[in-house]
Amino acid sequence: MHERVIAACDGAAKGNPGPAGWAYVVADAAGAPQRWRSGALGHSTNNIGELTALRELLSSTDAAAPLEVRLDSTYTRDAVTKWLVGWKRNGWKTAAGKPVANRELIQEIDALLAGRDVAFVYVPAHQVDGDPLNAIADKAASDAARTQQGADGTAADLPVPDPVTASSRPAKSTVKATKSVVKKTSSSGTSRTLAARYPGTCPCTRPYAKGDTITKVGSSWGHPECAAAHA
Repeated sequence: MHERVIAACDGAAKGNPGPAGWAYVVADAAGAPQRWRSGALGHSTNNIGELTALRELLSSTDAAAPLEVRLDSTYTRDAVTKWLVGWKRNGWKTAAGKPVANRELIQEIDALLAGRDVAFVYVPAHQVDGDPLNAIADKAASDAARTQQGADGTAADLPVPDPVTASSRPAKSTVKATKSVVKKTSSSGTSRTLAARYPGTCPCTRPYAKGDTITKVGSSWGHPECAAAHA
């Protein structure tokens, strides 16, 4: 019988889209980090970084061993645990009839998940007492995005996460704060794309800055590329 493996994966994009990267860290059954790896993606998005990190993690672990994947991306989690079945049934179209974003990556992940015992665990990012494996993966992905260089190592040379304090966590936006700046684009309707008046956090759990372009994502506001996944 194979021992359970615990791991975390994360993606990053400086600007979203912007210089992007991915990373994962693999631990033992007790949660002690054993090895990690990161890679650069050039100019890309957070979502592609998150999906690539999961693909690379699945590719690098024993398919016969039960795997627990910790991640801070609800988009990635929901894409492979909730939306995937419907997308396949609908010929890789969303409920609105639009092509599924990042289809190729999601199909690769679907193939890697076949026959495996994988549990996905959502962990909030950038918390004072957050998940330590997620913090390591987040730091490695961010470094890869910033430097556009991949890296790998063992428990002896883990990336050291940046300190997180209550004041440094991304502020949460509210619908009330953003609705007042919706812009009209044509007589046929109202565009939901606007410049954020305040920093906030997208439903994918990644932050956006004041002035960034945001749109309605589900019942909240966030990155335009995340809207397609909720369509």
